[in-house]
Amino acid sequence: MKYTLEIEINMPLDMVIKLFDDPENLKCWMEGLISFEHLSGIPGESGARSRLIFKMGDRNIEMIETITARNLPHEFTGTYESNCVYNVVRNRFEPVSGDRTKYIAEYFFEVRGFMKLVALLIPGVFKKQSLKYMEDFKYFAENYNTSLSINTNNINIIQANGTH
Repeated sequence: MKYTLEIEINMPLDMVIKLFDDPENLKCWMEGLISFEHLSGIPGESGARSRLIFKMGDRNIEMIETITARNLPHEFTGTYESNCVYNVVRNRFEPVSGDRTKYIAEYFFEVRGFMKLVALLIPGVFKKQSLKYMEDFKYFAENYNTSLSINTNNINIIQANGTH
């Protein structure tokens, strides 16, 4: 399954990239994210691997992120793997007149097991979740100054050396 989504953010490109490129900000816009743990490679660079754990309903879903390309604002691509899903996301950012930024994300999914049934029965669920994350990032970015007061006690960022 492949699709592309785009959204415009009312913020200059350089600020959008600064917010997008900071893993500490994930907790502010990725609903359900419980923890983000760097596993290997240089954090944020091509080849780096991280473990993300999401709370979805009454289940915890673990995904392994591998950054495959990083040339912001032109491209940030990663693979996301779990038991039932293999996902590639290519994020791109373009300046738009009036200090706005176009955020474009290309998605590719391969699903297995139970998720294959979900994809067949309700194919729009993947696109809907992808758009929600993009809209949540837009909201976070556009409200960045007030977002700093968000309670972030429910996420655990673990650095490569095991510290928090």
